[in-house]
Amino acid sequence: MKLLPHHRAHDARHLIQRWRMLARETGCKVRTLCTVDGLPVIVIESAAAQSGAPAAYLSSGVHGDEPGSAWGLLMWAEKHARELKSGSFLIAPCLNPVGLTLNTRADHRGIDINRRFHDAEDAICGPWQRWITGKAMRFGLCLHEDYDAQGIYLYELNHARQTKGHDVIDKCSRVIAPDPRTNIDGQRARGGVIRRRTMPTHLPGMPEAIELHVRGCPVTMTFETPSEFDLDRRVRAQVRFIEAAVEALGES
Repeated sequence: MKLLPHHRAHDARHLIQRWRMLARETGCKVRTLCTVDGLPVIVIESAAAQSGAPAAYLSSGVHGDEPGSAWGLLMWAEKHARELKSGSFLIAPCLNPVGLTLNTRADHRGIDINRRFHDAEDAICGPWQRWITGKAMRFGLCLHEDYDAQGIYLYELNHARQTKGHDVIDKCSRVIAPDPRTNIDGQRARGGVIRRRTMPTHLPGMPEAIELHVRGCPVTMTFETPSEFDLDRRVRAQVRFIEAAVEALGES
């Protein structure tokens, strides 16, 4: 059975409404960071996160042409509603709703916001900064898709001696196999895992995962599904990734 009708893949209003309904059911708080072209950029805080408990940060929809990530996050949340009620979560379900609607990587201004998270004056990233500042985070998961990918892969930014990425990828591999390339985006990869212990300095702007790390998040994983694969498989892979990462990183 299809998880998601294809004609709904870029329906940002429907996605946001589903999140509002889930928030009511789980006692989570919905905040509107800003409104762009009539569409709200919302974030979700579980009750435990509102009380100050160190949270798991999850986000998707930074790039609007990567719908598998946004729907995968929602499907995970609906499947794990009980966990949302009891656990500490900060969730940004769709940071680029206009891009999702238009099926474009860029936002409503034609800008890639994943190079703007350092900019306090940015229309979306500025309100995001004001929301996230001062919040304690245990780990961060940033969900994406890649049209060049030959399978699933992840970037892990983690100062710890041992990586968690290979265990996480292994648990997703029954849905979609890991990307076999040994070099992905100019970075050395092994078994679908790109490990970083230090922050890259060559980028033209600050991606979300690195900005989270700068702000004290001890480990981030950026997960990528291959956007040329079947949408429902990509959604399932995203759900499985979140499950595996929450399990692995929650034990850290």
